Amino acid sequence: MPLGANKVALFGASADTGSAVLLSTATASSSASLSFTLPTAYKQVKFGFYNITPATDNVAFQFQMSTDSGSSYATTVTTTIFIAEHNEADSYSDLSYRTSEDLAQSTSMMSIAPYIDNASDASTSGELTVYNPASTTYVKHFYSRMPTLANGDYAFDTFYAGYGNTTSAVDACKFAMSSGNIASGTIKMWGIK
Repeated sequence: MPLGANKVALFGASADTGSAVLLSTATASSSASLSFTLPTAYKQVKFGFYNITPATDNVAFQFQMSTDSGSSYATTVTTTIFIAEHNEADSYSDLSYRTSEDLAQSTSMMSIAPYIDNASDASTSGELTVYNPASTTYVKHFYSRMPTLANGDYAFDTFYAGYGNTTSAVDACKFAMSSGNIASGTIKMWGIK
């Protein structure tokens, strides 16, 4: 049964998932960071990442949220991360929880795609969803999935999730590398009602 773009099949029925509206696009060109002002009218804000390439080898693509319109990016977060990996030589594969990459009540930037290679053909792509960022009642849940060409010619599939431990509205997000600039890549932001 074909469904419209805003429908999903659920136990044999269809459900309206809301309309996705493209709100903003930013393209990196040796950029220290890219920031977005979040809308207040949407229950979900989704970011799409397209060929995000670091200037420096073996770094992480990171994000953090703001509750003061981007004056600071230091929301207290608790996170979890696991990575599936496989190398090009077919000599190693792994699926593991990464305690070294998670955060517990931290205000640090969050590494949603670690170990990115900066070879000419390397990048990371994927998506991040922040739920109900304008709420002044609940903490701010988020999750991401980022396929990556990782340092040492590994395919990584990184799953990252957690919450911003604040009941203040989250009104901005910033993206940056753990070291060096974002050499190139595009980020799109959608609002979903």
